[in-house]
Amino acid sequence: MNAILAHFDGKQIRLDEPLNIEPGTKLIITILPKQLEINELDDWTPLAMVGLENAYGENEPEYSLDLIKQANPDYERR
Repeated sequence: MNAILAHFDGKQIRLDEPLNIEPGTKLIITILPKQLEINELDDWTPLAMVGLENAYGENEPEYSLDLIKQANPDYERR
């Protein structure tokens, strides 16, 4: 599944980048608000936490930094 950016020009949904798909391909469209209010962002936090919990199993091992084979030069440690 791919995520493709698009916008509505008032008449049609326009893709922001070229996409080669076959006719009849099913699509799912999510309409995003123009701007989220601060309290709306707070509402998304529990959903994000559940998503993270579902991404990792209860017996997920801890991965130490010495297991990294190739470091990402764009990663900023915090």
